[in-house]
Amino acid sequence: MSTPVPHASPVAPAASPASAAPAPTAAHDRLSHFPVALFSIVMGMAGLALAWLKAHHLSGVPEVIGSMLRLLASGIFLFLLAMYLSKLLRRPQAVKADWTHPVRLNFFPAISIGLILLAVAWARDLPGAAAWIWGLGAALHLAFTLAAMSSWIHHPRYKLEHANPAWFIPVVGNILVPIAGVGFAPQDVSWFFFSIGVVFWLVLMTIILHRLFFNEPLPARLAPTLFILIAPPAAGFLAYVALIDGLDAFARVLYFTALFLTLLLASNALRFFRLPFAISGWAYSFPLAAMTLASFEMGARSGLGFYTSLAWLLLAVLTAVVTLLSVKTLIAASKGRICVPE
Repeated sequence: MSTPVPHASPVAPAASPASAAPAPTAAHDRLSHFPVALFSIVMGMAGLALAWLKAHHLSGVPEVIGSMLRLLASGIFLFLLAMYLSKLLRRPQAVKADWTHPVRLNFFPAISIGLILLAVAWARDLPGAAAWIWGLGAALHLAFTLAAMSSWIHHPRYKLEHANPAWFIPVVGNILVPIAGVGFAPQDVSWFFFSIGVVFWLVLMTIILHRLFFNEPLPARLAPTLFILIAPPAAGFLAYVALIDGLDAFARVLYFTALFLTLLLASNALRFFRLPFAISGWAYSFPLAAMTLASFEMGARSGLGFYTSLAWLLLAVLTAVVTLLSVKTLIAASKGRICVPE
């Protein structure tokens, strides 16, 4: 992929052959602008794989769909990891700029969340390898959580308008650890991560709602991150029922909170349809996957067909959304619209 060269001005002198192909600069070096937010693709693809695998285990749909999506998510993760490690080695200052950016910082934990989700996806078929992947993902995510929260506390730069739903990713992502962790580690380890995620979900939810209610609306590029509001209660439901192996009042509170937020955002669907495509659009995918999985789990544990029917509807929507996002991402990449300066 090459970056388009602007047309010369009519009054500018013609470029000499030596100057026609200048050496890459920070503004035109695509590797320098390789976005860490691309790891949200792994979250969405792995979430879709988990949803289809869940459908297979509950109703017997062909396992090959979920298995192929699981392989695809794993391959995408390895490709993106190789690219970002290359950026780290060859453009360390660009990685430092990502780390100190008030928005991009919050997408680094998408790397560790990707590992955790892949561990969940492979847990049944490759439990040994999945346990190692889960352990690496959990440890890395804890490190990202500590680093992000330290940055928020000891900062010289953050303002309230910087707050957005992507802030959930570093801290609230801890909620995902117990989903597979109950089978890989002592239960207290899972309760540790779950507690971090739930408590700071409530704290960050208050901050972000204050920003949304009383400040300027989110920029169009960040508007899709509103769907991240669904993920903490939906994933929290999945983690909590895994921890207690049952369905109680608190589990229902988590599920119905997620359901309300899903309905709220669905009622604003036209606003999201009108938005131009950006990589942030992948923020639609994993929250929908979490809600789909939560609905399958709610149907299985409650025995009520309504939730299972809702899960199938959500799975159809999720599959369509991920397919559309994949096509738009490939088109954008082919046209050189990814890995460019913001």
